[in-house]
Amino acid sequence: MNPWLLLAALGALVLGLALLAPPAYYQVGIASWYGPGFHGKATASGEPYDMYAFTAAHKTLPFGTVVRVVELDTGRSVVVRINDRGPFVPGRIIDLSYAAAEALGILDRGTARVGLVVLRRP
Repeated sequence: MNPWLLLAALGALVLGLALLAPPAYYQVGIASWYGPGFHGKATASGEPYDMYAFTAAHKTLPFGTVVRVVELDTGRSVVVRINDRGPFVPGRIIDLSYAAAEALGILDRGTARVGLVVLRRP
């Protein structure tokens, strides 16, 4: 067999497997959201909480980290910046702002199973 043809077939196989592989999530778990009761109050980073901004609270990611949050049941996603600490409810991995939760379509449910992809660290 032609070595170039073999190399092309092997490359196509590797690319195909990469496309079928599940995303490499930083973390998978339950997201919740917080809103009106905290609007305007200081976050752990010191900036005022704006429920209409695409921000979130995470227990350990550095402030300024940009994260894609993927709702695993629907595939919808939003990009948020970490500017606060939390959530403080066991089993939850991220608290989204009102705007981020609305964009994901989870306001009524209150929580959703999500995957986090770190896009940029400060």
